[in-house]
Amino acid sequence: MTTSETGGALSFEATSFVPHPQAQVFAWHERPGAFSRLTPPWETVEVLARQGTIRDGDVALLKVQAGPLRLVWEARHFGFEPGVEFKDEQVRGPFSRWVQTHRFTPAPGGTTIQDLVDYQVPGGALGRAFGRGSVEAKLLRLFSYRHEALAADLTRHAAYTGPPLRILVAGGSGLVGRALCAFLSTGGHDVYRLVRPDSQVPADAVGTGVAWQPREGILDVRALPPLDAVINLAGENVAGGRWTDARKKRFRTSRVDLTRFLAESLAAMNPRPKVFLNASAMGIYGPRGDEPLTEESAVGTGYLAELCQDWEAATEPARRAGIRVAMPRIGLVLAPREGVLGKLLPAVRAGVGGRLGSGKQWMSWVALDDLVGALHHALVDESLEGPFNVAAPGAETNAVFTETLGHILKRPTFLPVPAAALKLAFGEMGEMAMSSVLMRPERLTRAGFSFRFDKLEDALAHLLGTNPLPRLTRTATGAAATYLARSATG
Repeated sequence: MTTSETGGALSFEATSFVPHPQAQVFAWHERPGAFSRLTPPWETVEVLARQGTIRDGDVALLKVQAGPLRLVWEARHFGFEPGVEFKDEQVRGPFSRWVQTHRFTPAPGGTTIQDLVDYQVPGGALGRAFGRGSVEAKLLRLFSYRHEALAADLTRHAAYTGPPLRILVAGGSGLVGRALCAFLSTGGHDVYRLVRPDSQVPADAVGTGVAWQPREGILDVRALPPLDAVINLAGENVAGGRWTDARKKRFRTSRVDLTRFLAESLAAMNPRPKVFLNASAMGIYGPRGDEPLTEESAVGTGYLAELCQDWEAATEPARRAGIRVAMPRIGLVLAPREGVLGKLLPAVRAGVGGRLGSGKQWMSWVALDDLVGALHHALVDESLEGPFNVAAPGAETNAVFTETLGHILKRPTFLPVPAAALKLAFGEMGEMAMSSVLMRPERLTRAGFSFRFDKLEDALAHLLGTNPLPRLTRTATGAAATYLARSATG
């Protein structure tokens, strides 16, 4: 990576290597989910509109965070050379000028990727004096993340050597569904999303929308092509507030009833899909203290455990029809803006975070990218059938989790939240937050799946953009600085 200055214009260059063929690497960038996969999770970027991908004339309209401001950034692509290069320029946005060139060249054992950014910060000499260092630091973090994300995704995709799959996804607009659809598209698969007529489709949604009305039992299977796989991630968020009777009814309808309807629909298809991946959750084990829980462990008792058991049982029509049914029992999914991490971050950043209750309860967590990788693995590995646990091997207690998050953010975490206060404020949902589940991913590990993030500190650094990033290392200093990415294999 180099930075230099000429007459007020600044330039920045990042060079990285990935051990994959040039055509494969370029094709990954052409696919609809590439932008989403390359956007760091700590950045606040909203896609307002998108036309095309990276070919000449394709446009993306974004809303980005610039300090305390939210600004519109319109980018237009040009200079498309198939397999070799593409460019984008800022039409409007926070910079006086921004032109980025992405160049791909073959190298022994893989591909060298060169990213060149020519830019100018507003405010003349004063803007350059105060803005250049900040911009360079952000670019270094950005391209460090992009190198890691690209190399990891390409490696996951390379493990599957079969033809592209046709995959139908229910729940594609949720946290996991959005990430999964983007990932699958960059692998060259055809993605279809089940969409309710009254739902709002985000501008960055990946895949072809297919209308359905599960409450009314309406899904026109004739509108679908022959499918290889179906993935069901639908279900109302159980951590969204107190569990009123009305919400409990929606929990069941959106999980058990919807899954049964989908399983019956798949069983009626001709031809039928080969695999049905239906989400489940670690709540099936109930609160178990320090007991290590594998797929062979007995299921638990209580409202959530019984709901999860009924949820898994609702897949039975698909299994009886000869479809391979795999049920990922998903742990606490880590992502900065949603889920448990999204709820903890504001308090910890404000310096008022702390353990929940005693802090001794186990938190079986999984980084979002590892969950996406695990779902992909189950999709293509025929040995995975029935339930399998999806949680990193490095589970931590709530006290250690909170302390680690505070360490990453350099903030104190000495204000505990009393268990009684949680239960008083949130009822049964508060009790769930205090549950201890120590889940082990035995079947997934035996099937050959490798977690990118098996240690909590590494996962949080990846998600929040702190050390141990960057992987890009400076090899020269001065007016021009060069950064080279260390190979993912070395």
